[in-house]
Amino acid sequence: MLVTLKQIAEELGISITTVSKALKNYPDVSDRTRKLVRETASMLNYRPNSFAVNLRTKESKIIGLIIPEIMHHFFSSVVKSIVAEAEKKGYLVITLQSNESYELEKKQLDLLVNKRVDGILISLANETSNYKHLTQVIENETPLVMFDKIAKTVKCSKVIIDDRKAAFKATQHLIDIGCKRIAHFRGPLLPQNSIDRFLGYKQALIENNIPYDSNLVYLLNDMSFEEGKNFAKKLLKDHKHVDGIFINTDLVAIGAITEFNNQGIRVPEQINVVGFSNWFMASVISPSLTTINQPGFKMGKKAFKLLYKEIKKKKKNKVIEYNDIILDVDLIIRNSTRNK
Repeated sequence: MLVTLKQIAEELGISITTVSKALKNYPDVSDRTRKLVRETASMLNYRPNSFAVNLRTKESKIIGLIIPEIMHHFFSSVVKSIVAEAEKKGYLVITLQSNESYELEKKQLDLLVNKRVDGILISLANETSNYKHLTQVIENETPLVMFDKIAKTVKCSKVIIDDRKAAFKATQHLIDIGCKRIAHFRGPLLPQNSIDRFLGYKQALIENNIPYDSNLVYLLNDMSFEEGKNFAKKLLKDHKHVDGIFINTDLVAIGAITEFNNQGIRVPEQINVVGFSNWFMASVISPSLTTINQPGFKMGKKAFKLLYKEIKKKKKNKVIEYNDIILDVDLIIRNSTRNK
């Protein structure tokens, strides 16, 4: 049962107004009365009515977070850092998973806006190509920050890596160690990061005078371990002389290496493999996976801090200026690629 200000007032024989002022440290209440009220409130396990406080402050102290999937190592790191940063500022985080579905993403955004969250962090679903639901959130004056999978045309703050530059670095590594026939397992057509990673791969080939061959690019759909195995099998059947492969994400790369191992294809002696994300399994598979280290924890931290600034500016009726933060990435060289 919730304890009210009235119960505290009756317990002490003073007015409700005096109790309220004492709990808020008003100067016109004596130190003795303030001390007595606080001790009584503690004894009765009084808790302020959060709904009433929120109405008064115009803050819910809740933010929404929408991610495509929770099981991916990268996104689990993002969630962990956002929750940690939010906790420091007294915020709760409602975390929702869109399952790469545009329709579900729309419903989840509506839910968060209707719950009057103070702000929203989102990484877009692969299916999302219409951005009206995002612009409506911004027009509703709910602070919105996008990270990782974004819409470039939506005007809001964003935290990303340079996927094109990172993919170029991954492909350049394969070229530097002597690979001449380099395949690419790319993600679906819609996400911007999938597009940019493909463009970075293609750019590295062109700048090194290696002919681009569209037959060496395989379009994946669900980016799973099984899909990695299946496409590795298809690659070996279609193109026996491929000596390098840049793969859009580590889970697919691990599936591919597993298939190569099953078929007796030696990695990296016969084929070199580079992944993307630096998933924890990348370091324990045999051979260990060379990969781009995508800083999920840092990305989540930066995204929350951007959102927090916008929430505070909105509360003070200040103009919100949008910021794009581009984080650096590293290439982690392991045993799936040979030495120069």
